[in-house]
Amino acid sequence: MSENTTESYRFVVAGRVQGVGFRQAARMRAEQLGLRGWVRNRVDGSVEGVASGEVPALQRFKDWLLHGPPLAQVDTLQWTATTTERQPGFVVLH
Repeated sequence: MSENTTESYRFVVAGRVQGVGFRQAARMRAEQLGLRGWVRNRVDGSVEGVASGEVPALQRFKDWLLHGPPLAQVDTLQWTATTTERQPGFVVLH
């Protein structure tokens, strides 16, 4: 697999991840890494999203998701390969 391969992953982060700025921090980190996708809160208290981009950037994003912003407490991260529509930027959905 080439380092320039573009892939997409769906993620679900559970723990203390709502009310701590997780979505905005994830958007900023994804933008820093040049990723595309989205992130949103789920009714069960977790945060989910899709991230698309080059494999090295995705790995750095995944590593960040394991900890999140300073006030977050990540208990679990589901990270599953997916196919998704390409979209510009990385957005917070409400």
